[in-house]
Amino acid sequence: MDLQCTAVFRRVPEGYIAFIEEFPGANTQGASLEEARANLREAVALVIEANREMARDTADETRAADGERLARA
Repeated sequence: MDLQCTAVFRRVPEGYIAFIEEFPGANTQGASLEEARANLREAVALVIEANREMARDTADETRAADGERLARA
């Protein structure tokens, strides 16, 4: 899958801040532009992993609730 997103890098006195507009929570910083880019890749991977876990948990809860309703019926 080829996914294109908008990475924003801003120079600040400490180095760079970076974020992805399409992924709330995917933000980071780095002393150099290269470090900020690498950190941003990691931040995106962590956001995706967290979203997958939340989706699995929600699906598990839904299945459990559906099972309880069927058992009572």
